[in-house]
Amino acid sequence: MSIYFTAFVVFLMSYLLGCLNGAVITSHFVIRDDVRSHGSGNAGLTNFYRTYGARYAALVVVCDMGKTAAAVLIGGHIFSALFSDWTLGALIGGAGAVVGHIFPVFYGFKGGKGILSGGMLLILLDWRIAAVAWGLFILLSVLTRYVSLGSVAATASFPITGFFVYDYNIVYTVLSVLIAALVIYSHRANVKRLLTGKESKFHRHVKAPAAEQEPQDKETEI
Repeated sequence: MSIYFTAFVVFLMSYLLGCLNGAVITSHFVIRDDVRSHGSGNAGLTNFYRTYGARYAALVVVCDMGKTAAAVLIGGHIFSALFSDWTLGALIGGAGAVVGHIFPVFYGFKGGKGILSGGMLLILLDWRIAAVAWGLFILLSVLTRYVSLGSVAATASFPITGFFVYDYNIVYTVLSVLIAALVIYSHRANVKRLLTGKESKFHRHVKAPAAEQEPQDKETEI
C-alpha cells in the first residue's frame, strides 16, 4: 500500500474523529443548550467554561483529548505496522484531529482552537516535548492569567523542541510546523489583542448558567 494513500486515509479518518466537538456535544446532550449561542460563539473549552462553569468542563476535556488520542494511536499503529514509523503516523493522525477540531465539517467548519487536541498529541508523541509545551502553558497562564499567551507560547515550542528530540528529522519538523502554524493562526485575534493590551484575563468560577452570561469578546478557545 502506498505511503501517500495510507497518509490520506489516516488523515481523513483522524479529521472525522476531530470533528466530534466536546463542547458542542456536551452542551447539546447534557445541558440541552448550544455553547455557540453564548459568549464568544466559539465551540471551545474556554467559552464552554465561561458560559457553564466547571461542572461539565471535564466532559469536554475527555472528549476532545480522547478523540485526539484515538486518532494519534490509530495512525501511529497503522504506520508502525506498514512502514515501521510510528511517529509519522502519530503526527498525521494528530494533524487530522487538530484540523477537524478547528474546522469541523459537522458544525459548519467552526470549532475550537486546537489547544486540547494539540496538547494530547504532544503527550503521546514524547514526554519531553509535552513537558516543555505544557510547562510553558501552565506557567504563563497562571502568572499572567492570559490563557491565549500560554497557548501560543506552548504551541510555538512544539516544532522547536521536536526538532531536537527527533534528531533534526525534516519530515517530522515540517509536520510539526504546519500543526503549530494552524493552531497559532486560529489564535490570531488573541495575539492582536495581546499586543494592543485588550485581551481578557481568565477568571475562575465553578458555576455560571448560560442565562446569566453577558456577551463577551472572542477569547482563547482550547
